[in-house]
Amino acid sequence: MFLIYKAFVFSGNDSGIAQMKNEPMSVNNIEVLAGYRPGLIGDITKLHAEYYFENWGFHINFETQVATELSQFCLRFDPASDGLWASYIDRRFVGSIAIDGSLRETEGSRLRWFIVPPEFQGTGIGATLLDKAVDFCSRHGFPRVFLWTFKGLDAARFLYERVGFVLTEEHSFSGWGAEIVEQKFTLDLNK
Repeated sequence: MFLIYKAFVFSGNDSGIAQMKNEPMSVNNIEVLAGYRPGLIGDITKLHAEYYFENWGFHINFETQVATELSQFCLRFDPASDGLWASYIDRRFVGSIAIDGSLRETEGSRLRWFIVPPEFQGTGIGATLLDKAVDFCSRHGFPRVFLWTFKGLDAARFLYERVGFVLTEEHSFSGWGAEIVEQKFTLDLNK
């Protein structure tokens, strides 16, 4: 059963706002909402599908994998071990992140579906979402968090390494229509 949690609102004028396309960008009144709300599965899937098609040539196999696995996650969601956060500006979806705790006892909790649209990257939205997810894992006493990404997503890798994730595995993969090098990053929270 999914619960809808309270919203977190922050202003972005004075900490960590980057410039995009050499123009200052001000992002105010970003809401970070925890939990499911109608349309969220579609929003997350659509953003992933469009971004990775336009930038990496991923095809329908990627989109259907995101939709299927995200739907399954939402159906079995357990607030004691799982987290889901989405960011909004003026009710416009501008990013997401999730913690899937189904493997927490063995491999660790899995960070998933972390994405911010290109026009909002560098504004602090991604860092805020990542901090919320890692904080959730710390507060719940999870010893490890891992994620799968791929080589070339340098802005995301910077954020992962900023909070302590380290590269632990990589291999070639071509199941989504483009040849990539998948990478596994792991964060040890027992340190």
